[in-house]
Order: sequence, then C-alpha cells, then structure tokens
Amino acid sequence: MTVAVRIVGESSVTLWGLGAAERLRRQLASLGMDLSASGESVLLLRAEYLFETRTISSLLARPGTVLRCARDGGRAAAFVDAGDAGPVSAALLEADLALPAHLREISSTELASFDVKLRRAEPPLLEPLTQARQGALEDQLYGNAYKGITDLVTKWMWPRPAKRIVRWCAASGITPNAVTTVSFLLTCAAAWLFVQGHFASGLAAGWLMTLLDTVDGKLARVTVQSSRAGHYFDHGIDLLHPPVWYICWGEAFAELDLLGLLSAAEIYPLILAGYIGGRVVEGAFHLLADCSVFSWRPFDAWFRLVTARRNPCLILLTVALLAGQPEWGLYAVMLWTGLTTAVLGLRLLQAGVLRALGGKKLRSWMSEPDAASRHAFSYRTFSSTLGAYAPG
Repeated sequence: MTVAVRIVGESSVTLWGLGAAERLRRQLASLGMDLSASGESVLLLRAEYLFETRTISSLLARPGTVLRCARDGGRAAAFVDAGDAGPVSAALLEADLALPAHLREISSTELASFDVKLRRAEPPLLEPLTQARQGALEDQLYGNAYKGITDLVTKWMWPRPAKRIVRWCAASGITPNAVTTVSFLLTCAAAWLFVQGHFASGLAAGWLMTLLDTVDGKLARVTVQSSRAGHYFDHGIDLLHPPVWYICWGEAFAELDLLGLLSAAEIYPLILAGYIGGRVVEGAFHLLADCSVFSWRPFDAWFRLVTARRNPCLILLTVALLAGQPEWGLYAVMLWTGLTTAVLGLRLLQAGVLRALGGKKLRSWMSEPDAASRHAFSYRTFSSTLGAYAPG
C-alpha cells in the first residue's frame, strides 16, 4: 500500500546541522517513503516536533490514529485515510478543533519501548522542537542513537569523547562514510604496526579506530545519513579485522611456545575457531528468538560487556603489554575467546530447549511489561547508556 506523506507546519530549529523538514525527508526516505507519493492513506507529521524514525514506523503500524506528544500533550502526527487528511491537518495545528469521531488518539508513551536493533528500552522519541531546548534535544538524539547493551568500553568510556567528535563532524559536513574510511586506514595501520612489533603505537591506532567505530554509527543516526553501502562497509570491517589483528600481534614474535605445548601457528586456528564459533552462535540465535543472544536475559546483557569481541580483547593485549609480556596477550585472547564462545554455545543450547518446549520464539527480557521492576538494576543499566545523554 502506497502512503502519501505531508509535513504540516514549519520550524526554524536545526539539530546536528539539520533543519526539521530535511530531517523528516531523510527519515521518510529511510523508510522508503517520499513527499511526492500519493495514496489512499496519509501520514501527517508536524514539523514543530522531533521524531525518531522508529516513532514514525510505529505510527505506520496503527492506521486511523492520531499521536499526541507525552511531554506537552500536543497533536504531533497522524496516520489516517486520505478523506480525513484535511480536517486532521487542521486539527494538528489548531488544538481547539475536534477530530473525526472514528479516529483514536494515543500518547507517544503507548508505543513499544524495546528497540531490537539498538538493544535498549526507551520510548520512541517525540519531543516539541523549540530553540530553547536545542542542546537538550541534540543530547536526546545522540543518547537514543547509542546501544544499551554493548561492551564495557563502548558503554562507559566512549560516549562523551565520541559525542564531541560527532558534533565536530556534523558541523564540518564530514559524512559517516568518511569516518568509516579513516577507521579502515587505522585498522590497516594497527595490523602493520603489530607485525612490526610496534605494539604501543599499534594499540594507539587500534583504540582510536574503536572510538571512530562508535562515531560513524552515531553520526549516521543523528544526521540521518545511514546507507546500505556504509552499513556493509562498517560491519564488514568490524567482522573481519579482529582475528587479523591477533594474528599480526603473534607474528611479531620469532618464537612462541605456550608451556612447551602450543606454537603461534597452533594458537591462530584456535582463536579463529572461537571467534567464528561465537559469530555463528549469534546468528543462529536469531532463528530461535526475536532478539539477539545478548538481549535475551539479564545475564546475557552483563556477559556482553566482557564477551571476547574486539574491545575486551584489546584490553587483554594492552594489559599484557603494560606488564612487559606482550606474547601473553595472545594467549589471553585465545583462552578468553574459547571460554566466552563456550558460554554462548551453552546459551544457544538452552534457548533451543526452551523454544522446543514452548513452541514460540523467545523474546528479550527488556520487552516484558514488568522488566523495570522485576530486573530493576539490570534495567537501569541496559535500558539505555546514560553517559550518552549527558551534555557535552
């Protein structure tokens, strides 16, 4: 079904360098919609309000609905039949005008909170767009672009420095794909430096790459510049480079011998097997659940903080270097990768048994109605990344 779209009203407020109308156009384009389309149904969006893309997509699942903003009670959007578009458009702008009786009104707080993609539980964003709240709204957009469940470095170290870089990139017109390209160059530089035995400078390049890996995604979301090519480029780098780094690290040593049992050549396959095995488990879990393995239960969210992905393994390599034993970093990565992959395999087995017994796809604990009270501490920790909302 083709849906017509109309932007109602206007606003001069810019956020992250984008005007209200242009932001809405980009959001609509990401949903495969444009302002030139016509249809039997009409999506009406007020330019005086700030929407997340998922706010719009959630409304599109509710035909015959007018959406009110929970903060100020104003009518912000509607999804109605074309015949109702005229009176509803007027009613969005004039609070005193009555809506057609057959339409229902809902608050933005009634939309589903759990975001499967970003593994967080925050209501879809809908806020009045005012100049006085420009800074607070930019903070809100950035915070909402941040994953709730991720590794400990991304969650607690990178939110504020990444935000400053995102702000500079947005003001300078630097695109997310440009940031990803710099990340790729740093990835290559770190690998070369590791092979040469320049561990400190290699780690510096590696850590900077991980920071920029946070920046490109957040920049894409706050400026609504996500693209399929950029997505594949970014995730392709993320998927392939960690084991390459570990092998390059090991290649710097002329001889490695783990207690007389394992050489470097024998360690590499074990790291690769553990790394690939973990990724396979993550993919297979989606066949059993409507969420990732890391957002299934509270345990999995905590486990994601330290799972043997790139950042936790970089910590192991950094600690080994600071201890003056860089070769032990490779051993630590091997052991931690094997251990965490074994845990993931066990979680997949448990999920398979529960799915077989229950017959339904498993759901995330954060989508449960009583999650905030039943798992209070975990919910506060993982429903969002609080540091990402801080001013700065």
